[in-house]
Amino acid sequence: MPKTKTSSPKKLRIPKAILLTAKIFAFISTKLVTHFAAKLFVTPIKHKTPKREHEMDSKCHKKIIKIPTIDKEIMTYYYGNSDKKILLVHGWSGRGTQLFKVADELLKHNYATVSFDAPAHGKSPGQTSIMTDFIESILEIDQQFGPFEAIIGHSLGGMSTLNAIKKGLKVKNATVIGSGDVVQDIINDFILKLKLNSKISDNLRAYFEKKHNIIMDDFSAYKAASEITIPILVIHDHNDTEVPVTAGINIHKHCQEGTLFLTHNLGHRKILGDKEVIDTVVSFIKKDTQTN
Repeated sequence: MPKTKTSSPKKLRIPKAILLTAKIFAFISTKLVTHFAAKLFVTPIKHKTPKREHEMDSKCHKKIIKIPTIDKEIMTYYYGNSDKKILLVHGWSGRGTQLFKVADELLKHNYATVSFDAPAHGKSPGQTSIMTDFIESILEIDQQFGPFEAIIGHSLGGMSTLNAIKKGLKVKNATVIGSGDVVQDIINDFILKLKLNSKISDNLRAYFEKKHNIIMDDFSAYKAASEITIPILVIHDHNDTEVPVTAGINIHKHCQEGTLFLTHNLGHRKILGDKEVIDTVVSFIKKDTQTN
């Protein structure tokens, strides 16, 4: 049964100063506003670690590691002592301790967790980051800390999780929470929030594809899901104002072996602390790992 809450999630708003700047740049030059939007798109907001995450942060073994493929460094968090390890992947502007309630419950079931601050996030150095940074970080962590029983990704971390598995990460199952499904939809939504002409979306995609020599749609989560043979648990909230529930439904539709769990009024982030959601994730993981 879907999980229901009575409170309504708040929608993220872009500061008026940024909207005004975007409008001015758009008036001056399409190229200028495209570069401005590109800079914003790859620059996460570094939030201070909230008190609720301090316990996990203090008990973790923390270590900075190098990701050779992208020539960047990240902070890693090793939590617990079990040989059975779960990899946790936060979303955009998140932190390695953001899934602390999930991690705490996993510890109770004899799992350890490894998480990280993606480049330019949390305690990791840098100013900018893109999805490929997340993916390469996952793959390098697997080399240094793995193997992992399972992986859990939230939002952009969910998209990165599916792409990392597509690229060779070996786990027994995967959980994605509040994940986007189509890269172009994310770009379109970003341009819409900046209140810019929709044509800028195509310019922004072309800018990144030329700069990084990639096809951005190749990283769409639904495409990765269609190539993955392990069980995938897709969790999404009907009232997620940052990533529409249709994204989760579409990912599940393309899974070869998928389970869909939908909630109500938990939004994009509160869903990470919901007891029924956490219990569902732990039960899903244990199905494939408890006998090993």
